Amino acid sequence: MSKIASPYYPPRARWYSPLFCFGNHLRRGLALDRVLLPQGITAGGLAGSFLIPGLGVFLRGPRIYGKAAVAGWVMLFLFFIVWLGYPFGSCMFGLMLSLHATGFVYYCGPHFVSRPFSHRLLFTLAALVSIGLGLYLPIRHTVQNHWLLPLRNGGQVIIVSVQRAVPLKRGDWAAFNTKDGVLFGRITGLGGDRIDSSTVPENRWLLRTQFSRQYYSHGLFPAHLGSGGVMEQAIIVSPKEFIGIPFKHWFWRKQILQ
Repeated sequence: MSKIASPYYPPRARWYSPLFCFGNHLRRGLALDRVLLPQGITAGGLAGSFLIPGLGVFLRGPRIYGKAAVAGWVMLFLFFIVWLGYPFGSCMFGLMLSLHATGFVYYCGPHFVSRPFSHRLLFTLAALVSIGLGLYLPIRHTVQNHWLLPLRNGGQVIIVSVQRAVPLKRGDWAAFNTKDGVLFGRITGLGGDRIDSSTVPENRWLLRTQFSRQYYSHGLFPAHLGSGGVMEQAIIVSPKEFIGIPFKHWFWRKQILQ
């Protein structure tokens, strides 16, 4: 027979056909085939606009507005990373979330044209909360726990590189998560060193920190612990409490450690 597909025979099943069969069985088992989406809204477009910022505007059109929305979100993200930990960076984070939710609401807009204003307002709030709690909050915790942690150090924000315990030497600055919160200071003693008639235990470090630099971090947005006097304290810390070491530079800003 000719290699050209014959109109009398159906095309052969592809290798990925069982996946579609399984998906159809699952869809019928969950009764999803009975769910009818409004006209002009598809399941792929709904999921894509929820997961990807600005995609809803691009799909609904005009596409030039969609491209502008995506570019605007990327610009806000860059500003947020550069000014991570500062109030300006927190504002950029809020604008990123607002732009993302706006694109999703815009994609679903035709379904709410004839609805009362109260319904549209409630849907917008629900979309904002869902995207914030379902996407942005988990991503924020992932960044904080595995990559970057901003700490307030005097009048500046120190960006700490979160990593596994590394060999530290005297004079290094590091952050530790202790029972008293997140502590940031300079390593002044290593395991076996005798300081002030006391010996630092093996596989431990002596961290000299200041209470004015102590910082409790519950997210990517720093908050001062207090405004009391400066009082230094030496604390024994272990590798299990180690968070990371600060970057020497964060973009063009030199992270000055005092």
